[in-house]
Amino acid sequence: MLIDSHAHLDSPRYTEDREAMLRRAFDAGIGAVLSIGIGEGPSEMHQALDLCRLFNGKPGMPRLYASAGVYPHNTPELNDTILARLDALLAEPEVIACGEIGLDYYHEGAPHDVQRTGLVRLLEVAAARKRPIAIHCRGTNESTDAWNHLFLTLDTYWRHTGLGGIMHCFSAGYEQARRALDCGFLISFAGNLTYPKAQPLRDVAAQLPLDGVLVETDAPWLAPAPDRGKRNEPAFVTRTAQTLASLLAVSPEQVADATTKNFCRLFHLPPGMGN
Repeated sequence: MLIDSHAHLDSPRYTEDREAMLRRAFDAGIGAVLSIGIGEGPSEMHQALDLCRLFNGKPGMPRLYASAGVYPHNTPELNDTILARLDALLAEPEVIACGEIGLDYYHEGAPHDVQRTGLVRLLEVAAARKRPIAIHCRGTNESTDAWNHLFLTLDTYWRHTGLGGIMHCFSAGYEQARRALDCGFLISFAGNLTYPKAQPLRDVAAQLPLDGVLVETDAPWLAPAPDRGKRNEPAFVTRTAQTLASLLAVSPEQVADATTKNFCRLFHLPPGMGN
């Protein structure tokens, strides 16, 4: 069984068929999904937990875990009330991660200094609750500016916790991947790994250790080839896993086994909790 380590299951794009979509995932061999709790803003970060409580325990469906966090472009909204709400969510047993949080310099949005200040405040909440983090990082035109600022922040405020986390939808270079691994992070690949023009990313993936990687969908976005541009869903993570297996010269079953073990190790879940 595979784990989809990052999916936005609360997206309105699943309103009409969310349960059927989850059943398709289970039928495709997906044992668990990390449901990302950022919503359309901080007021909705509880929705991932709500989905866990709605669907967990139903037969024929993957196990759901949740995260809670504030997306980089929503950091101007941070205040004591939102931070307290985040802290309360991270205290819930189903909420195993804080995220996605990080820095996004690619899209128009929050000023970069506001994002960095907000990230520090979010890291403090996650550290107090001993929750690993799911990081979103994207630089201007894929430059390393955001990554340099990210690692400076992590080295100062996070590395000492030993909690690690996930570099979600990784799209940077080998240097950034190596630094992330050294900081205790797992590198998670999404459907863009399968795109024809993504050979530089595939070259990075091929150099990584099997015990340092995860797979994800980032659903409903980034559907893998050949369905790029369509609505993505957790069942499609199998295609990314197959691509990663070929790059690492192992079988898809080995990728499934390793990424499940990596996920469970990061979140201190007992063996078998991913399926």
